[in-house]
Amino acid sequence: MKSLTFIDLFCGCGGFTLGLEHAGLKCLAAIDFNEEAIAVFKKNLSHVPQVLKSDVTKFTPSELAKLIGTDRIDVVVGGPPCQGFSTVRQADGANHGKRLVEDARRFLYQDFIRYVAFFKPRVFVMENVLGIRSASGGEYFTRVQKEARAAGYRVHAQVEDCVELGLPQKRRRQLFIGTRLDLPDYFHPEIKPAPRACVHPTLWEAIGDLPALKAGEGEETCDYDTVRRKAHVEKYGRRYLYSVLQISRAGKLTAHRARPHSDRDLRDFALLKEGENSKEAMDRGVEFEFPYDKKTFKDRYTRQHRSEACSTIVAHLSKDGLMFIHPTQNRSLTPREAARIQSFPDWFEFPIARTHQFRVIGNAVPPLISEAIGIAVKNHIEKTMKKSKQVKFFIQPLPSGEKQAVQWLMELVQAADSKALRKLPSDTFKRGWFSVGFLYPGLHPDSAIDHGTEMSNEVVNHSEIRKIEPRLLAPYYVESGWPVVLAPVAREAWRRYEASELNDDEFYCSEAVVAGMCDRNPTLVDEVKREREKAFA
Repeated sequence: MKSLTFIDLFCGCGGFTLGLEHAGLKCLAAIDFNEEAIAVFKKNLSHVPQVLKSDVTKFTPSELAKLIGTDRIDVVVGGPPCQGFSTVRQADGANHGKRLVEDARRFLYQDFIRYVAFFKPRVFVMENVLGIRSASGGEYFTRVQKEARAAGYRVHAQVEDCVELGLPQKRRRQLFIGTRLDLPDYFHPEIKPAPRACVHPTLWEAIGDLPALKAGEGEETCDYDTVRRKAHVEKYGRRYLYSVLQISRAGKLTAHRARPHSDRDLRDFALLKEGENSKEAMDRGVEFEFPYDKKTFKDRYTRQHRSEACSTIVAHLSKDGLMFIHPTQNRSLTPREAARIQSFPDWFEFPIARTHQFRVIGNAVPPLISEAIGIAVKNHIEKTMKKSKQVKFFIQPLPSGEKQAVQWLMELVQAADSKALRKLPSDTFKRGWFSVGFLYPGLHPDSAIDHGTEMSNEVVNHSEIRKIEPRLLAPYYVESGWPVVLAPVAREAWRRYEASELNDDEFYCSEAVVAGMCDRNPTLVDEVKREREKAFA
């Protein structure tokens, strides 16, 4: 099978691309409007055919297609700038309520979806901060999913805890994953750590071998402390340093320069215990020289703990490092330490000013996380295409057509109305559940119990469904796309799935989805065959 191709939108300095390439995918193009980020990308990933300093709000998908010589890509990934959704901004009222700040970055997801709609990838992955779930009352979280469905994708949102994927920092990210409707499978939610990842690495495993520095010390390029490294490896092993950070590929240590701090800050730093922030220190009676407002910024100073995961590395490091004080040295973290915590290998260089180093590192998708995502996407696509080069259906019974599907589904709806859904025989429930897939190709079972609260009565489908039971179309939940009347059916399907009364193929019933699409559009049979044959060409 040929290498899967992808484009990286809002690519930053290359974290997403680096991880996906580790997973075996091939990058055809990367785009970002930030000059420093593109400079770093080109320095380290010069083999990527097109690395463009462009504004995706103005640079069109057709222009990109002309440059790369194709309008068909297997995967589109990207992390539209997330500051407009950050939880920090929410804390000061900027993302909701009367103090809502209209931030143009909130709408960059629409440009991402515009590229998806043009290139029609098999899968797309959009990464963002958790704050998008609640920003403006959840409006944007809902809109991303609704607009992706309108572009022809079944989409679901899932949260990944980066510590569980082998990253030594307390980082949780929101993923939106979309699968093109004509692909006969759902993307299953589990993303596993990359094979070279460590199990719950600590901050010290990532940075403990680096040369000790005082505030303001260090050079852009220097030698490693081989004595310190040897002692570190004897205690913590080689895995994170050699497998993840690939230190054997780096002849010199770069970007290990500590920023200077005022004498007052340094005296305040010294008052903190390891793993303690300024609020906790004040609670035990510490008086800082910094003129604190007791109601705000109580965690202004935070000393990280060597035996725990680090706080989330953020772009604000470019402003100051006061929340990222070194566990044992009286200074804030260096760019190289931040890059290691983000899982960038030591050979990955940042040939830009230190302020910009912190910013591009903080904005990056951690390569180790994108590698795990890439492996999951690759496995999903390969599994989908390997199921069969022919269009065959193995789960039974499948409806013979839309009318029968509606009839079978109505048995479940009527049972739900009479509180008898749980008592339905397995065969009756299965054929009704398969009918959901047959009739609604854009819905995803993993979104079936997290609908949000916004509902709509807008109806765009005036098919056989509406003639028999209008409730099967509207009202529906805007966030998940599920008709309200089917919510009890979805909950019962989840209950039976978790009780092993439905297996994976039956619960996700992707074959029913394809059967329904082929029934409504017979030419799709040939399209599915061509897609599968193309995958193995």
